[in-house]
Amino acid sequence: MKQALLKAGTFTKAPKVSRRTLTQEEREELAKQQRAEDREAKKLAQSTARGPLGRWWARLHSGPDKVTLGMAIVALGVVYGDIGTSPLYTAQTFLSGQGGLANTDRAAVLGMLSLVFWSITLITTIKYVFIAMRIDNNGEGGIFALYSLIRRYGAWLTIPAMLGGAAFLADSVLTPAVSISSAVEGLKTIPLFESVFRENDNLTLMITVVIIVVLFSVQSRGTERIGKVFGTVVMVWFGFLAAVGIANLGNDWSVFAALNPAYGIRFLFSSHNAAGLALMGTVFLSTTGAEALYSDMGHVGRGNIYFTWPFIKVALIFNYFGQGAWMLANRDNESLKNIDSLNPFFQMMSPNVRYVAVVLSVTAGVIASQALITGAFTMVSEATGLNWMPHLQVRYPARTRGQLYIPVINAVLCVTTLVVLGIFRDSEHISAAYGLALTITMITTTILLAVHIWHHRGKLQAVVFTVVFLAIQILFFIASMAKFLHGGWFTMLLTLAILLIMLTWNDGTKIERSQRRHMEPEDFLPALNKLHDDFRIPYFADNIVYLTSDTEMKRLDTDIFFSIFADHPKRARAWWAVSVQTTDEPYTREYCVENFGTTYLFRVRIRLGFKVSQSIPAYLHQIMHDLSHTGELPQQKSVYPKVDADPDIGPIRYVLIHKALMPESNISTRGALSLQMKYAIRHAAGSPVKWFGLAPFNPLVEVQPLFISTQRPPRLKRKKIRSRSVESGEKQRTQSQKQQAQ
Repeated sequence: MKQALLKAGTFTKAPKVSRRTLTQEEREELAKQQRAEDREAKKLAQSTARGPLGRWWARLHSGPDKVTLGMAIVALGVVYGDIGTSPLYTAQTFLSGQGGLANTDRAAVLGMLSLVFWSITLITTIKYVFIAMRIDNNGEGGIFALYSLIRRYGAWLTIPAMLGGAAFLADSVLTPAVSISSAVEGLKTIPLFESVFRENDNLTLMITVVIIVVLFSVQSRGTERIGKVFGTVVMVWFGFLAAVGIANLGNDWSVFAALNPAYGIRFLFSSHNAAGLALMGTVFLSTTGAEALYSDMGHVGRGNIYFTWPFIKVALIFNYFGQGAWMLANRDNESLKNIDSLNPFFQMMSPNVRYVAVVLSVTAGVIASQALITGAFTMVSEATGLNWMPHLQVRYPARTRGQLYIPVINAVLCVTTLVVLGIFRDSEHISAAYGLALTITMITTTILLAVHIWHHRGKLQAVVFTVVFLAIQILFFIASMAKFLHGGWFTMLLTLAILLIMLTWNDGTKIERSQRRHMEPEDFLPALNKLHDDFRIPYFADNIVYLTSDTEMKRLDTDIFFSIFADHPKRARAWWAVSVQTTDEPYTREYCVENFGTTYLFRVRIRLGFKVSQSIPAYLHQIMHDLSHTGELPQQKSVYPKVDADPDIGPIRYVLIHKALMPESNISTRGALSLQMKYAIRHAAGSPVKWFGLAPFNPLVEVQPLFISTQRPPRLKRKKIRSRSVESGEKQRTQSQKQQAQ
């Protein structure tokens, strides 16, 4: 037997795997989860034995509406951050639209409060809490989960789903900017800092930028461990909102007359309403975050949202009505007339309380931003599953798959948020752009919900639901369009850009799939067998590994087959077609192999848990060793040194196949543009070479034509070759004829 010429392990380390399928930390974590499940099962059994009340309590803690104190606290931090920061800027934007505090009389204040109360009641409580959250896809909510539930009812549903998702992602950019900047601006209202901020106009902007950069930089660490901390802070925040509101209501409890919707309708169409219909765009700010209730349902459970929402709504109403009472009490206050961008939220507190308010509001703003960032990650992941966005590198920093981190999206969100701050600079101008795209999300969600109600609950209910909520939300959209030139253009531009990515990726994927072909064993085995035994052709590599997205084990992608035979045939001791699947369990590590009755062709499917590092080279070495030990793979002793320092496995060459459109392809202009844009997006999104740790092994990236039917150009006409003297004589005769004609 040949001996290796160099003990390469002395100089390098092979990509090896442990003999154990779980690490010590993973075994402890799984044991902890099992103990928790056992305790829960024991409690349920005890409750069931206590009669009807116990059985009801057991159902409450085991069904989709189960409530647990721990998850209820987490729900506060995950779900309500965005809607909890709305009181920071809603009344401020209202005053700005009415021309200042001096121009707001009792009719204006009661009208605004009435519209806010009924908007929160109709949109957030009735539409989302009572209706939308009863329509879930295996416990998951959100516009993409809803689309997956009803997609079979029509291909046209793709458009509202894409549009709504794009708008949600666009507003996810503005949420950190408006929430944190409005909170930081509260520092201006503290007497101790007034002179500092007066002398440094950009100080609030600089502080906001620092907070946002830090926020995005810690995303890779995950938020599961601080979830309960977030929830506790948000609980304190909403308690503070309620307390401050009640303190100011002591001056004028009569503002609760605004619970009568007539005040809102009367003022909206009144000549005293300086903002006109655009007032509804301001009122809409109080409902931002309603979509998050539905989107985050899968993370915290429907029952925990039901349990916590009454507390949230009461706290919000007390605060809004407290701000209204303060505005009525200080309408004629001369000291407030010269304050720029007057914010009733901070002004209604004493200076000492404002210190607490600023700290809590900044923290609440960070938590709100965190919720939207996490929601954006989830939304992109769901869009990827629908093949509406490119496959990106996804990391799971927490123990649950719901907590994920996408580096590319994190970087894009951070840069875009900083661009928003650079363009608009303060919360008053950012709020002009905020909310416009979210009205589109709400409208499209209403359409999708109506389709589900039509097919599952009754046509009459669907019609009533559609008419009522579309009328309200279209009014919001028209009112928000008044903000278009003041900043809404940016949100709409961002929405269209995201929508364009989704449309082109979806169209390009459909075209590629229409061209995808697979081969059965009887078609590819004869040719591969002949090449494997053809000793006239030198080995390209001992092992050639192709990564494929096809998980079917009994067939072979034609792209792989033609890659083997393209140009100079790639002869190998063994060819490998490998697919990688990510499971919903955290620590799955398993594989299966199909060898088609050969010793040279292996179809491998690797299944890895979402918490498992996708170290494909290490796992492939293990699989090759396993098959070598069972005799399925002939021995491959390597004599010469190689970088992986594994003398028992021959050299491995990884091949990735990319598709390219041929110039003469018979395809529409839109189809060609979609494919070109898809390939450009894929190039910018990153490569599996990096995700799977293949870069050190010098993988081959191969481009193959996309097999679309081509146009046949007309045939060429062959002409005889003539001497130069004959050609020059013909030219002279032609010139003389032209001169005579002139």
